[in-house]
Amino acid sequence: MLIIAAILAVVAAAVAFYLFMLESLRWTDPGTVAIFQLRGTSSAAATAQLAYNLGFHNLFLAVGACLGVVLLIAGNAVAGLTLMSFSTACMLLAAVVLVLSDRRLGRLAAVQGGPAGVSLMFSLLGA
Repeated sequence: MLIIAAILAVVAAAVAFYLFMLESLRWTDPGTVAIFQLRGTSSAAATAQLAYNLGFHNLFLAVGACLGVVLLIAGNAVAGLTLMSFSTACMLLAAVVLVLSDRRLGRLAAVQGGPAGVSLMFSLLGA
């Protein structure tokens, strides 16, 4: 079960890294504006500083999940599982907050939280 958890943690990390790119590097691009259902590029420009910061939160969670997987593979199961579980739990909870704040973003929240939530479930079952 931990192998499945680790694979899904890497998938969740890839999603978080993609969100980092959108939020921190491409926030005002029309495609990103559409994904996040913003009210145009002027709305994106007004929130760019917040998005930039949020993107780095996603990057750090992705790094944490990947580092947890590396530690798990290296034989440090307790530290690896702890870091992997904490990172994926944060990703899942962020997705819950996203959908609670705006139900229109349910699909985005499912993409953000789905792999993280399933990884967390397998981590807990395999522990």
